Amino acid sequence: MGEIAIGIDIGGTNSHFGAVDDTGEVLMESRFPTKDYPKPQGFVHAFSIKIQEVLKNYQGYDFKGIGIGAPNGNYFHGTIEQAPNLVWEGVVPMAEMFEKQLQVPVVLTNDANAAAMGEMMFGGARQMKDFILITLGTGLGSGIVVNGDLVYGHDGFAGEIGHTFVYQDVGRTCGCGRRGCLETYASAQGIKRTVFELMASKNDTSELRDLSYSKMTSEHIFNAAQRGDRIAKEAFEITGKYLGIKLADSIAYTSPEAVFLYGGLARSGNLILYPTRKYFHQHALNIFQGKASILPSELNEKYGAILGAAALMWKKRK
Repeated sequence: MGEIAIGIDIGGTNSHFGAVDDTGEVLMESRFPTKDYPKPQGFVHAFSIKIQEVLKNYQGYDFKGIGIGAPNGNYFHGTIEQAPNLVWEGVVPMAEMFEKQLQVPVVLTNDANAAAMGEMMFGGARQMKDFILITLGTGLGSGIVVNGDLVYGHDGFAGEIGHTFVYQDVGRTCGCGRRGCLETYASAQGIKRTVFELMASKNDTSELRDLSYSKMTSEHIFNAAQRGDRIAKEAFEITGKYLGIKLADSIAYTSPEAVFLYGGLARSGNLILYPTRKYFHQHALNIFQGKASILPSELNEKYGAILGAAALMWKKRK
């Protein structure tokens, strides 16, 4: 019946997981409440029981193991390290804990790297060996692939494009503790901050003025822009400007064939793609002009994180 792997995307509130076969079909998917477990040991024990129950339904398959995408995940050590959006503090040996509990191979990396692996095996980068994937969620993550392999660096944390500077030591405060990082401008939270700065500096009418900061989402901004709201449209233009300029810098390091945009904000389509492409081409070094494309991810948005995590198992075997 073929091979399957379990893919897990660990989040601060819930962990999304599923069984994936080697063609990229998601056979099942569900969620597990991360927030209910203040200790990682309790999370792994309870989650392992759930996984064992799921696997009983797929006994005809060759089970290859578990791939995990997690914030601040370290591929080399299988650890989650100082993740700001998780309740578990310090360094958590997550892969080792699952391996001991289930006696199966486990591979862990950060969530953006997992998404990049999914793009290469099951998405738009199937025929590519050199590309960058940008995740535009609450923050901005990135996975860099060179010659068919993810770039990890010597310590497992290479590729933090979201924490390169738009404005060094000035600008918006970032969750990393510094100021001026790209993710504070080009992310779901970043575009919301841009909207509020625009509303404070301009007199334009906007349907967004009726929303508080805590209630507003990037979806509200997208819907407003679709209806012609000038504040919302300008916010997308500014977001695409920052992203495009920084991507023009990023391709100078690895000369990728494409940069894929994935995640909630990327679903805004041409509202984010057009300005990103415009400023990217305006600022890319002339020797790279016409060689790298800015493309939307082809990963199924609902299952992308699961597919990417599961893909780690097949990549590990090559």
